[in-house]
Amino acid sequence: MARVTPGAVLWDLDGTLVDSADYHWQSWRDTMAAEGVTLTFEAFRATFGWRNDAILHRWLGPDLDPSRMDRIGDAKEALYRSLVRKGGLAPLPGAAEWVRRLHIEGWAQALASSAPRLNIDAVMEVTGLAGEFQATVSAEDVTRGKPDPQVFLLAAERLGMPPDRSIVVEDAAAGIEGARRAGMRSIGVARDSVPLAADIVVRSLADLPPDAFARLIR
Repeated sequence: MARVTPGAVLWDLDGTLVDSADYHWQSWRDTMAAEGVTLTFEAFRATFGWRNDAILHRWLGPDLDPSRMDRIGDAKEALYRSLVRKGGLAPLPGAAEWVRRLHIEGWAQALASSAPRLNIDAVMEVTGLAGEFQATVSAEDVTRGKPDPQVFLLAAERLGMPPDRSIVVEDAAAGIEGARRAGMRSIGVARDSVPLAADIVVRSLADLPPDAFARLIR
């Protein structure tokens, strides 16, 4: 008898599965410095999690030349991947355990991230989690960033799962709102005590009750 898949879990990457914010900060700071621009940490934090085109338009203006935007973005991401591979990156508490448990229980899992695909590949490489996911949606696959639901709807489609049987795991308000717009349930990881309008909210994935995912699909 074929095994019935309980549902789909769509994972955000940065801030949910791993915390690579410091690598992003270092790579943006140094890349912008090479462009003659001094980047403040406050400006970085205000745009963290955005797509690169939106970030650079915010910092350098709406008339930024597309070729310069691509060059800066590519340089930043290459530096980021170098830092990840050199310094390593561990999954956040409870993350690897839940991903592996859900895989064993037969859940379909996808990464639904606004990060470039090569960045996702680098993170999966150093964390050893690549084999647990059946699909990946990256920045190259979508035209609109969160809170638009496009990234989640595409991830569910690639898993062959309808929205009402898909659960989003996110650490950002924009991601939780994207899940709502997609018609999906959500689990919010409020690591910085920022209020999240998710169906279940925890400070750490290690705090999730054993039936957290199953109860959202019932």
